Amino acid sequence: MPNIKSAIKRTKTNEARRQRNASAKSALRTVVRTADVAVVGTDATAAKAAYGAAQKKLDKAATKGIIHKNAAARKKSRLAKKLNALSAQA
Repeated sequence: MPNIKSAIKRTKTNEARRQRNASAKSALRTVVRTADVAVVGTDATAAKAAYGAAQKKLDKAATKGIIHKNAAARKKSRLAKKLNALSAQA
């Protein structure tokens, strides 16, 4: 544990940020997984709604710096590709 006051504060803020980022990343993974399952299913309207929610969450995470912007773009692209394949079948 640090003895210097600024180092103590830095440790506290780093821990708070780590917990906040971990929570946000977990929520992001959950939404993306839900969208992925919905897109693999047969209901196109539910899949579109889930994709919209995942897209919004990915964009927000990229803006906040939780994930890299290219990682967000890659995940959105892969989900959109699956959604388009589902729409083409229907």
